[in-house]
Amino acid sequence: MTHKPVRKAVFPVAGLGTRFLPATKAIPKEMLPIVDSPLIQYAVDEAREAGIEQMIFVTGRGKSVIEDHFDIAFELEHTMTARGKDVSVLAKTRLSPGNCVYVRQQEPLGLGHAIWCARDIIGDEPFAIFLPDEFMHGSPGCMKQMVDAYHQIGGNVISVLEVPRNAVSSYGVIAPGAGNGVVTEVLGLVEKPKVEDAPSNLIVSGRYILQPEVMRILEGQEKGAGGEIQLTDAMAQMIGQQPFNAVTFNGNRYDCGSKVGYIEANLALALQRPDMAEQIRAIALNLLK
Repeated sequence: MTHKPVRKAVFPVAGLGTRFLPATKAIPKEMLPIVDSPLIQYAVDEAREAGIEQMIFVTGRGKSVIEDHFDIAFELEHTMTARGKDVSVLAKTRLSPGNCVYVRQQEPLGLGHAIWCARDIIGDEPFAIFLPDEFMHGSPGCMKQMVDAYHQIGGNVISVLEVPRNAVSSYGVIAPGAGNGVVTEVLGLVEKPKVEDAPSNLIVSGRYILQPEVMRILEGQEKGAGGEIQLTDAMAQMIGQQPFNAVTFNGNRYDCGSKVGYIEANLALALQRPDMAEQIRAIALNLLK
């Protein structure tokens, strides 16, 4: 059985990034760099690797820097070329007008609402969702692993990770059904359960492939926790109506929504870079003394 290909991805990037103030007063948190590329660039690279063709950015006020980042910087490139400097480093930052769409979320009504803002562009196709501050690092990338599984199973697919049992209360957790390799059937979703009530230690981790029916559920959905329209509530309604599975990601997740996770991601990636790993290791060891 062939399943409709996943050609479109939604990046909800309208958040205010208050946890990183004052750094995010004028710069979107999605533009904060991990070593030398902004968070949003890693997410877009991951999407491209998975065969996604159209990037849909759900933005808010003050986010035009993201649009600038994926545009051609004519003056910069012209000047660099004239000086004999290599501009190939900028190649991955260019998205052609046909490959990217920018939609405004005018009110901060939650993740579910942000996704719903992209409904006209999604139409009746399955689509991916990337939460850029959940930095998923692996090879192949998280979404490529998910798309490979989706080609086999179809339906809705979410990315999960195993965490220590005592850490589950900070996350959305799945109630697991039958398992087959890295794929686990999802019977339910529980948001931030108490450790003793958690149905598993598999946490939902910022990557989704959803069928377009989720838009119709979001359309009529009441506000949930925090007075926001929650994506988790809409997904929970689809469980049992459509196939719903989780793929356990083979790689590392860094929570770049937190300062500690952000610094961890920078350190981890720097230590993997041949051009700086040795120096960074020496610096880290020196600081630890």
